[in-house]
Amino acid sequence: MGRIKPHVLLQQSKRKKGPSRISTTTIIVCASIIVMLMYFLFYRHWSNRIRLQPESYISVSEDENKLVESKKSDLPGYAVVITSKGSIIVELYKESAPEVVDEFIDLCQKGHFKGMLFHQVIKHYVIQAGHNKGPGATEDWNLLGKKYASMRHEAFMLGTSKGNYFNKGFDLFITTAPIPDLSEKLIVFGRVIKGEDIVQEIEEVDTDEHYQPKISIGILDVALKEMV
Repeated sequence: MGRIKPHVLLQQSKRKKGPSRISTTTIIVCASIIVMLMYFLFYRHWSNRIRLQPESYISVSEDENKLVESKKSDLPGYAVVITSKGSIIVELYKESAPEVVDEFIDLCQKGHFKGMLFHQVIKHYVIQAGHNKGPGATEDWNLLGKKYASMRHEAFMLGTSKGNYFNKGFDLFITTAPIPDLSEKLIVFGRVIKGEDIVQEIEEVDTDEHYQPKISIGILDVALKEMV
């Protein structure tokens, strides 16, 4: 048997193995499948997440609303203003003026209104109780009301002066008749439901030229009630 030359063996080996190349079409098909799978998984993940978010948001909102409603229902709904002339029962507007009612209740519990005098009384207008005994806003409001008449507050509404409230003060006003609109000056947070005769009795006291009563009439205490 003749000896095969080395270069002939090398050529035969190359012809047997041949190049192991993958066609371009196969590569494109595989890449397309991978991209489609990734897109499907990504889309499914985000669609589930978006669908769940509103439900969880609504759930949180409902829980917060229930908590707020629970706190509101826990607040006393009525106040008994005990004066030297008698008691005045007031329904508090927890829904329309919650922050002011909260502040009023807090001050009642601290005894803020004990000994407070009705230092300004304007017949057929308002009676005002406060720690400031000087000329108050009611005198200016009386002149303002005569000049500008628009919407009207009803009689026997309980409110506080916006000016004093935002300056960390708190006085009390009870209207004694339907009066020109005082919404820019007064925050209404309740109404008298019993004791209108006491309000009218205070309204009828003699006053000086500055609408200050000639006799002392004050608030002895304020009691808070859930029901009356």
